[in-house]
Amino acid sequence: MLQRALESGWGVVLPGVIVTLLALSGLTFEQWRGVVVLALLASSAMLYHKRLRHFVLLPSCVALTSGLMLIALNLRWL
Repeated sequence: MLQRALESGWGVVLPGVIVTLLALSGLTFEQWRGVVVLALLASSAMLYHKRLRHFVLLPSCVALTSGLMLIALNLRWL
């Protein structure tokens, strides 16, 4: 039971690490929007794939955390 709970945590931890590395690379606002669009397109494509459907949380979390980075960048510019 505990192993199943830990397996689902990777769906959030791995995208968090990816977005953290992207944040440290200093992407611009437009590049962040591109990351969000690519992650959303990957999510929708993965929904229709028989094997990849189980991993749809990975690009969805990348899109979510990238969107949060966009909000943070927008607030910094105000």
